Amino acid sequence: MKPVAVIILNWNGANLLRRYLPTVLAGTSADLADVIVADNGSTDDSRQVLEHEFSTIKTLYFDQNYGFAEGYNRAIAQAEGYRYTVLLNSDVRTPAGWLEPLYHYCEAHPEVGAVMPKLWQDRDDDRQVFEYAGAAGGFLDKHGYPYCRGRIFDTLEDDRGQYDGEPADIFWATGACLMVRTALYEQAGGLDKDFFAHMEEIDLCWRILLTGSKIRVVPESHVYHLGGGSLPQGNPRKTYLNFRNSLLLLHKNLPQREGKRLLIVRRLYDTLAFFMALAKLHGGDAKAILRAHRDFRKMRGNYTSHPSQNLLKVIPECRRNIVVDYYLRRRRTF
Repeated sequence: MKPVAVIILNWNGANLLRRYLPTVLAGTSADLADVIVADNGSTDDSRQVLEHEFSTIKTLYFDQNYGFAEGYNRAIAQAEGYRYTVLLNSDVRTPAGWLEPLYHYCEAHPEVGAVMPKLWQDRDDDRQVFEYAGAAGGFLDKHGYPYCRGRIFDTLEDDRGQYDGEPADIFWATGACLMVRTALYEQAGGLDKDFFAHMEEIDLCWRILLTGSKIRVVPESHVYHLGGGSLPQGNPRKTYLNFRNSLLLLHKNLPQREGKRLLIVRRLYDTLAFFMALAKLHGGDAKAILRAHRDFRKMRGNYTSHPSQNLLKVIPECRRNIVVDYYLRRRRTF
């Protein structure tokens, strides 16, 4: 049996399947991996596209949209026997040989539980620009704000080789292209279905780190990501999920007392974000922030077990205050 399952979760992405799936099939070694498409209850013509245009690949069909998190949990449970699983977005283009560096690095480093390639924008020109969803590896700052090597807030760096070299430890790997040991994924509990989508890979990576495993970016590999294929930036639904899940992320993965203190600070920052949305006449985003906090209060009782260790104090990059660095000190690069 092949050691790797490359699983693409699709929801109403027939056009993305036509555009990107051929690159995955062409760029992925058939000796190393099976490419599997799991359709998450699509209502467009995705099923017809898969059955008539990609009839030779493995497919799974779900009866409804279970979200990114539970959709992957179900797909991985059904794709049994693979030593590694790659979670690959349906809007990712893969060049030839992208998988081998990730696989061989994991094989040689049993202490590593998950890896990612560099993530570049899928562009029409030849510029190599890091993509928002993961760039060259992610971290959280002291208040739980995600940022990346190559991306801070909305500022993206060109890849000039500044993050090349040996694979580097990171806090989280992008869900756009995340390779994980399947047994460790299951041991850590998989993706949290209550997150539905957004921030769920950061939550998973946090739990993987708490097991003692490492997460690294392997710069020898890169893929191209379109981004915003399901929910574009600025969509109130995306705003809601990001704000709600960010609060849940901190609540469940921090020691209880420290988590409570930090969430007070985050609520102050979120209040500022609410008033900024109002000032910009972004009423949908303002409502989404209020709803996110309301639903967080309802959902936090679902998480009663908390770790004893605060990883945000252990990892140097997590001690930064990205809000201050970016807006006051005008630091725009990692």
